[in-house]
Amino acid sequence: MSKVEDFLTKEEEQEIISAIKIAELNTSGEIRVHIEASSRKDDAFNRALEVFHSLNMNITKQQNAVLIYVAVEDHKFVIYGDQGINKVVPANFWNTTKNTMQNHFKEGNFKKGIVEGVLKAGEELKAHFPWQTDDEDELSNEISKG
Repeated sequence: MSKVEDFLTKEEEQEIISAIKIAELNTSGEIRVHIEASSRKDDAFNRALEVFHSLNMNITKQQNAVLIYVAVEDHKFVIYGDQGINKVVPANFWNTTKNTMQNHFKEGNFKKGIVEGVLKAGEELKAHFPWQTDDEDELSNEISKG
């Protein structure tokens, strides 16, 4: 088995998917999680951007999708928000989400870090992109893997 397959159990993956659904109840923003072994030759940010586009996350109506990208072997993660988010939030917008995740990751609690990061991202997005009655779930809530 690869490190990606061993990173989370099926139950832990389901908990993350549930957290995505909960987070998206309060915001029109879309949240996805992508896990892979390594960002390869790219730095983690560039690889996250590549994954963001390969998952068609850039086509949401309000350009308010967020990718939580984790490179397991590199011990790196990126929180990448689309243009619609970046236009209306301060530069340090994702710091509280990043810090929450990082604290759990340092303790080796990756599932909890991702769940808390997803829920925090949903809270952060709610202020700028509140849920509307006509909102649709535009992106899959499943965890993608590379």
